[in-house]
Amino acid sequence: MGNLALMTVGLLLWPCVAAGQSNNLETPTAEVSGPDDGTIGEISTTGAGIPAEFTPLTNGERLRIYLRSAFGPGAIVKAAAAGGIAQANGKPKEWGGGADALGDRIGNAYAMHVIRKTLEHGGAFALHEDNRYIRSTETGFWPRSKHVIGSIFVARNDAGREHFAYSRFGSAVGSSFISRIWMPPSSNSTGDAAVTFGITMATDIGGNFLREFMPSIGKRFRKH
Repeated sequence: MGNLALMTVGLLLWPCVAAGQSNNLETPTAEVSGPDDGTIGEISTTGAGIPAEFTPLTNGERLRIYLRSAFGPGAIVKAAAAGGIAQANGKPKEWGGGADALGDRIGNAYAMHVIRKTLEHGGAFALHEDNRYIRSTETGFWPRSKHVIGSIFVARNDAGREHFAYSRFGSAVGSSFISRIWMPPSSNSTGDAAVTFGITMATDIGGNFLREFMPSIGKRFRKH
């Protein structure tokens, strides 16, 4: 996996250098809140998909969100969980079992995650997209769940207008196919890349469910 390390380092330079070249690294007027890299606290939505208090991301905020999402504790936990599941399923079979195989699987999951986040944040920077998750203002499990699933397809421009999330989907496709480069024969087909893409998007939806419902659950526990 030596070529993977070089590839990852090269990809990392793009958003970091791009953000660093800008003079717009001022302290943000409002700190992004939430359990992960894609949440805007309690900001509500209004007509035409524009959040009532939407503030575009500064380049400094973009860089901080990227670093936290790609290299923070949450990324390591996700990679460990994904590697553990792959170990339990014995995939890819060529890597066998044991501690070394588990390390390879965790490293593979983490490399895919870093590449995906690098592509996503680099693309979002170039396209002026904001992929942060905004919680629903509706009540009831099903209306909020529809919002969770629908949000996976949505990004916002600097004015807060919604459009298709090109950087999110493009990064998921890109990382799924790039990772085939170092995968063994049993897992390096186009079909395998498609499965990885599907799992990636399903994981994103699961993350949105947590961002949507965990604050409400936490409030209920604090009342008791």
